[in-house]
Amino acid sequence: MSIASQSQSSSSRFATTLVDLLDHVRYRRVPAEQQFDPVYRLRYEAYRREDFIPINSQQVTRDEFDDLANCYCFGVYIEDRLVSSLRFHVVTPEQSHSPCMSVWPDVLQPMLDRGQSFIDPGRFTADFEASLAYPALPYLTLRLAAMACEYFPVRYCMSAVRPEHTAFYKRIFGATPLGDERTYANLAFPMQLYTAEVPAIRDRVADRYPFFMSTPEERAALFGRENPNVVAIAPSARQAQRLELMARAG
Repeated sequence: MSIASQSQSSSSRFATTLVDLLDHVRYRRVPAEQQFDPVYRLRYEAYRREDFIPINSQQVTRDEFDDLANCYCFGVYIEDRLVSSLRFHVVTPEQSHSPCMSVWPDVLQPMLDRGQSFIDPGRFTADFEASLAYPALPYLTLRLAAMACEYFPVRYCMSAVRPEHTAFYKRIFGATPLGDERTYANLAFPMQLYTAEVPAIRDRVADRYPFFMSTPEERAALFGRENPNVVAIAPSARQAQRLELMARAG
């Protein structure tokens, strides 16, 4: 077997394993008014573990961006256990506030001035024991960002990335650097701005990593404003992959 064939086979096995693991995953949207939701405690514990933030008596980590109208925050559960979380903002010319915009306004504002929009995911945090038990946890968590790029009419997905994590975003999403290293808020490490153009990468990412796929029904249940307090949503990657294969077969 050639090196290329071995790599493709390994990637296929990995994708199948992730789709199987998704059977045990649920995504829960955090209601905006729940300021002491377990997701905010998970953030605090994750950042304190690496001494990235100071101690606070409430033992939660929230900021002004959590209260914005264009903010969406989620907890990821495996077998009913909170294992990770992700927050993202839908940034448009009409709703232009987000963490990335606060750090790289000189880079991003011209894009908004041209009428372009983007997803700004961040606050990716994970339970320490779960990160050891599930090495694929970043994929399961970032699936939320992939779905957001499908649901909302955006052209780009931005990522404020720690320098040591840039290789992951390049390899998986074909992301490219857009802004220089800068410091965000009170986090004690630099971040670099990376971007991926959604139309250019969508099909390639879905073909190679089908666990990122989803049905319109799952996306509407997660992101629809008319139903913001859904307790838990089951992933639909397996169904979405089956429907895609049927569509291609005609």
